Amino acid sequence: MVRYMPLRIAVIIPALNEERSLPLVLAGLKKLPPLVLPDGTQIILSNVIVVDNGSTDATAAMAAAEGATVLTELRRGYGAACLAGIAHLAADPPDIVVFLDADFSDDPGLLPDLVLPIATGGHDFVLGSRLLGVMEPGALLPQARYGNRLSVGLIRLLYGYWYTDLGPFRAIRYDSLIMLGMLDKTFGWTAEMQVKALLFGLRVKEVPVPYRVRIGTSKITGTVSGTVKAGAKILWTIARYRLAPSPAIPDGSVTRARGRS
Repeated sequence: MVRYMPLRIAVIIPALNEERSLPLVLAGLKKLPPLVLPDGTQIILSNVIVVDNGSTDATAAMAAAEGATVLTELRRGYGAACLAGIAHLAADPPDIVVFLDADFSDDPGLLPDLVLPIATGGHDFVLGSRLLGVMEPGALLPQARYGNRLSVGLIRLLYGYWYTDLGPFRAIRYDSLIMLGMLDKTFGWTAEMQVKALLFGLRVKEVPVPYRVRIGTSKITGTVSGTVKAGAKILWTIARYRLAPSPAIPDGSVTRARGRS
């Protein structure tokens, strides 16, 4: 009988003052049922990494108590926290990396929906789309909804690909993630990953995910200044990689990206 090595999944959770919501996220991950592919390959959750981004509450202690790997990244920024998590994985790389917010707005129980399209070999990058799913009233504030629409419209204009969302819940092959050479340390992280996925010709898929009202206040859309700064950074990130691409990015590979299915 052929025995396949299990596919290993690592989850990276950036967190800033999320002591109320984070235990719910980690509990949801613990409740995930065993996953087995048709060929018998097991999919295992090998590492859950919480990156504490300078919390002043008990976020780190809560994460440690729940058995997560806890890292500290004092440089403030969503992207900085994600980069710290990726750097930690280098010593023992997984097969797939999942990014999940700590505010419990996304359902961690839907992780298989994002991972299975990659595990079965058909895709490299899977984005959980809140716009394709069902949202609770007030889950996505008007300014966030408008900014999201503007951002995906700019991606369509510059890259010819129609994303529906810049949602934070996403999964990607580890080797594809490393190939992208992620750089952004702040608000442009999600947009950078999505446009680079197109430029590198990754096989992209969006899946619907429900979205609920977050626990606590958003660090971005919860304030006017945060909304303006995030919006400007996201739009600049989208434009810069198309208008002045890095020499490390292959030219003209957007056409190789696969659409939603």
